[in-house]
Amino acid sequence: MEALADIEHQRWSHWQRYVHDKCERRPDGSLLIPAGLVERWQRQIETPYPALGEAEKESDREQVRRYLPLVLETLEITTDAPLDKK
Repeated sequence: MEALADIEHQRWSHWQRYVHDKCERRPDGSLLIPAGLVERWQRQIETPYPALGEAEKESDREQVRRYLPLVLETLEITTDAPLDKK
């Protein structure tokens, strides 16, 4: 549990850093997300994984690669089949 929670926190903090860097910091400390990013992220939220473009799918796979080894190790699964199914 703790190892997965650590990976999740790393993933979340990386995403938050990215979002904060893309936003405009207001004088009151709040962040303003540019309209273009809101539109893009809303589209991604509403798009099922199979309908995403290849670059967006690869971004999701990149996140899974952070924790998949730990999941497989924990489940003690070994396989000769490739795990990177597209």
